[in-house]
Amino acid sequence: MIKVLFFAQLRESLNCDELTINLSSDQAFQSVKTLEQLREQLAKTDENWQSSLANGKLLMAVNQTIVDGSQVLKDGDEVAFFPPVTGG
Repeated sequence: MIKVLFFAQLRESLNCDELTINLSSDQAFQSVKTLEQLREQLAKTDENWQSSLANGKLLMAVNQTIVDGSQVLKDGDEVAFFPPVTGG
C-alpha cells in the first residue's frame, strides 16, 4: 500500500487530503509503477481531478523528498502532491 497526500489548494480543489492505494490489488492501479503513472491514473478520476493534477508545475514527493515523475514506487511509500508555493 502507498499513502497519497494532497496539500494546499490542491487538497481544497480535490476535496481530498489523503488516499491509501494498494498498487498490487487495486485493479485501476495495478499497472502503475512510477510517480507519473500514478498522477496520470489519479487524473482519470474525473474532470476536476484531471484539471487539478494536470498542472505542469505540480510538485511531487516520495517519502518527503521532492522527486520527478520517473520515481519508481514501492509498497510503503508516502507520496505527496502539492502546488509549487504553499504557505503557512
